[in-house]
Amino acid sequence: MVKLLALLANTINQLNEWVGKGVSWLATGLVILFCYDVFMRYALQITSPAIAELEAHLFAILFLVGSGYTLKHDKHVRVDVFYAKWSDRRKAFVNLLGALFFLLPFCLIVIKAGIPYVKTSFLMNESSSDPGGLPARYMIKSFIIIGYVFLLLQAFTMMIESLFTLMGKSSLITSKITKSE
Repeated sequence: MVKLLALLANTINQLNEWVGKGVSWLATGLVILFCYDVFMRYALQITSPAIAELEAHLFAILFLVGSGYTLKHDKHVRVDVFYAKWSDRRKAFVNLLGALFFLLPFCLIVIKAGIPYVKTSFLMNESSSDPGGLPARYMIKSFIIIGYVFLLLQAFTMMIESLFTLMGKSSLITSKITKSE
């Protein structure tokens, strides 16, 4: 059972690593799009609702889909007043409880609430209400579920890693980041 959990955690870590690095390229595209939008708006006095919506949509995808990667690398927002000084075992215990009682339930609630929201958007073929806006708004809404699935998977992996740390078997997680990364 321990080896199966280790394999699952390592697989999820690798998946979120791959997804995070892939989606990070959206940041480059977003910068280019912002520069284009600023040039068009201020140099040529041309504005486009579609460009403004595309900027927001790309940022949302980057944020949502990259959340699992962010959690994997422990780069999420954390009040670190006490946590930084704690031992690895105490951190593992807090991470385990936090994921079990807060992160997992929150992800499940968002996914469960998001499914009918996205389904309705797909069924009505929702598009932007702004003239000149983007079509297929249902596509961006589907990233709510996709992003929270990646976060849920990483939260589950965080629980496994925390359990392994508490059991003294943290060496079984091969794709866990090291301090030098």
